[in-house]
Amino acid sequence: MRSPIANSFILFGCALMATLLAAMSGARAEMTPWATNEGGRMRIIAMPPEPDGKVRGALQIEPKPGWITYWKEPGDTGIPPQLIFSKNGDTQLDSVSFPVPKRIDSGNLRDIGYDEPVTFPFELTLKDFGKVPNAPTSLSASAFIGLCRNICIPFQADFPLTMQAVKGTPVEEAMILNAAAAKLPQKPADDFRILRYAMVKDGKVLRLTLRLPDDATSQPQVIVTGPEGHVLFDEAKGKRDAEGYTLDMPVGKLPKGYDIKGKHWGILAIAGNRAIETSLSFE
Repeated sequence: MRSPIANSFILFGCALMATLLAAMSGARAEMTPWATNEGGRMRIIAMPPEPDGKVRGALQIEPKPGWITYWKEPGDTGIPPQLIFSKNGDTQLDSVSFPVPKRIDSGNLRDIGYDEPVTFPFELTLKDFGKVPNAPTSLSASAFIGLCRNICIPFQADFPLTMQAVKGTPVEEAMILNAAAAKLPQKPADDFRILRYAMVKDGKVLRLTLRLPDDATSQPQVIVTGPEGHVLFDEAKGKRDAEGYTLDMPVGKLPKGYDIKGKHWGILAIAGNRAIETSLSFE
């Protein structure tokens, strides 16, 4: 058995090695201070730009216990997360990704979101990055989210960022982004996908048939996103057979004059410990 003194030397050596490795890499990402409000806190992480100006980053949100924040379509109430980047030049937000959410019911209200810390990865492009060699690029990120418990509190914060190419990979920030990527829904696979779908009953019901993973024994959860703010997550007549799982989802009231032809709706299906996300095209 090692003595306490020996253990102290080992811990000191590990800490010293980690510090030396970080110093040798010279790699530094942008990790802003936390912005806080009554319901929680949030911050921005951004990796150093690639030579072509591509930047990987994330919005991190930590609701306080008992509070929730929201998915890209919040359900009956709530505020979806929004990100805006601005600077002196062209900045393009290419994508924001959303980890698999959960349905959170409170009385008659049905929310879609997160009741624990969540990280939303994003990608953006600094279009004029590198025009002046080795010059940093300054920009501002504005984040707007909702944090809710008994009431919803809008939460807005601005984060100044200074982007500069560096050698090496910032380890801590890369681990945060990789962990967030592991929680994103996957693309459909042969054993888990949408087999067919159609509007039935004069467009009042969306009928879906899914192939589910063999180890998914419980009823899947399906969320369909239509026009902005319109979400389907009630189902009826769910039935499993040798081919797959068929369910009917009431469409509800669409916007006046809405024509579904040519539209694309999103679908998220959760079965067991797996989730897929894709789109439904209506020709």
